[in-house]
Amino acid sequence: MPLPAGPMSCMAAEPLIQVEVAYALPERQCIVPLHVPLGTTARQAVMLAGLERHFPELPPARFHEADLGIFGARLRDPDAHRLRAGDRVEVYRPLEIDPKQARAQRAAHAGR
Repeated sequence: MPLPAGPMSCMAAEPLIQVEVAYALPERQCIVPLHVPLGTTARQAVMLAGLERHFPELPPARFHEADLGIFGARLRDPDAHRLRAGDRVEVYRPLEIDPKQARAQRAAHAGR
């Protein structure tokens, strides 16, 4: 049977990579495995992970606006950082107290 003339309408499937998105509170953590298209950014992966479903007590902005990192290294521009296979995107919690203040408080308690 002859093939039809003209451009083919079939496209190759977009390659997928496996990544993880992680968020933790002091009392619990959640790691969401994802298969995402090659070229997905760190911020896009966080949005796809749906962390707000796992932590309904937190505002969605906590995840969508948070600082992000890959394996402990903070990303300067998570909206542009393209993920590689095996990356673990970490969503960082905001600081509860300024590190300098915390150090001063520890020193004051140790001096008593």
